[in-house]
Amino acid sequence: MPKPILNIADVEFSQFGHGVNHPGASDAPEKFSARLGDIGRRLGAQKLGYNVTVVPPGKRAWPFHNHRINEEMFLVLDGEGEVRIGAETFPIKKGDVIANPPGGPETAHQIVNTSSADLTYLAVSTRISPEIVDYPDSGKFGVLAELAGPEGKPQIWRFVNRGEASLNYWDGE
Repeated sequence: MPKPILNIADVEFSQFGHGVNHPGASDAPEKFSARLGDIGRRLGAQKLGYNVTVVPPGKRAWPFHNHRINEEMFLVLDGEGEVRIGAETFPIKKGDVIANPPGGPETAHQIVNTSSADLTYLAVSTRISPEIVDYPDSGKFGVLAELAGPEGKPQIWRFVNRGEASLNYWDGE
């Protein structure tokens, strides 16, 4: 079992978003960029996922989205910006705690760094799989499943589409 304690100063970050060399990154609009520091997996967490997210000025880590299954919580560790939740936008700053329960478009959320310095937050979520995510601004939805792969290593399966592009259930049968 991994050591159950990790100091935030020891978190290892990886770049995510526009310009990053990973599948789909070249398609990410320039407004998306963040450094992600995985904590949960590193500590051996099983039912919660948690990471430290650092968003540079003028950027956001993720598109506006809502989770149908999982719940998220954010704790702003440093900086300021705003969070859009449903039809409302709220200013956020160091020390603020943000709750995002599962639901429909009324729970959709997105954190944006509107300041001139990095915005850093701790993100915590349940890890129920499969998950369904809606993207109200673009009319997309996504299904994400984390499955046990060879040697117990997790494999991620992701499908993103728009509802009108769906096949008929009986297509090809």
